[in-house]
Amino acid sequence: MAGPLLEVEGVGKRFGGFVALDGIDLAVNEGERVGLIGPNGSGKSTLVNCICGTLTNETGQVRFNGDVLDGLKANERTHRGLARSFQLPRPFTSLTVAGNLRVPLVYTVNARPGRHLSNAEIDTRCAELLTLVGLGDKAEKYPRDLTQVEMRKLELARALAAEPKLLIADESMAGLSQAEVADIVKLLIDLNEHGITIILIEHIMRAVMSFSQRLVVLVSGKKIADGKPELVIQDPEVERAYLGQ
Repeated sequence: MAGPLLEVEGVGKRFGGFVALDGIDLAVNEGERVGLIGPNGSGKSTLVNCICGTLTNETGQVRFNGDVLDGLKANERTHRGLARSFQLPRPFTSLTVAGNLRVPLVYTVNARPGRHLSNAEIDTRCAELLTLVGLGDKAEKYPRDLTQVEMRKLELARALAAEPKLLIADESMAGLSQAEVADIVKLLIDLNEHGITIILIEHIMRAVMSFSQRLVVLVSGKKIADGKPELVIQDPEVERAYLGQ
């Protein structure tokens, strides 16, 4: 593939008279670990929703793997290899942990042309994913039996079941202890080393700094910084707008 894996060019979004995104440009290369930060209301979630197809951008264009995504529904974008995890996990409470992974395997992977996993292959893939995220011994448990950090791992595993090329992890560490945050950061880096490009949206700066190879900052719907994390956090505009210094 020539060019970036994800290209966001001049993307804009309004809600009535409120400008949520104002001409955002962003390129993410295959294999990168990118941190996306900004204060509440900066446009991070709106940008992710425009990328993933939950919202429709009014200006600009989103391209993924060289293809224009504008006009495609969220599930169609997932089928192309774009997945996200959510800040508040909402698993199927009536299904086991393994059962929660069977759903995206059946309805996402098997929906791709030329792909069909047998029941045995789905079971094997569920076991592999759960082992990958550290839930190998929880397959027959129910979501209610999991701790908070285990729920976050299940949410990540559900996104991974769609076999993404790019994973957008939305505040996967909110409310976790310092040790649990370190555990999730390590997991995300491991996933990246398995070949998954990752955009991390997070407010916990120690996590962002230890994870990110590149840092992008949004404020009031505009991108104000994009570069090496150690340089970005020293930018006076970033300090004023985000770090409060």
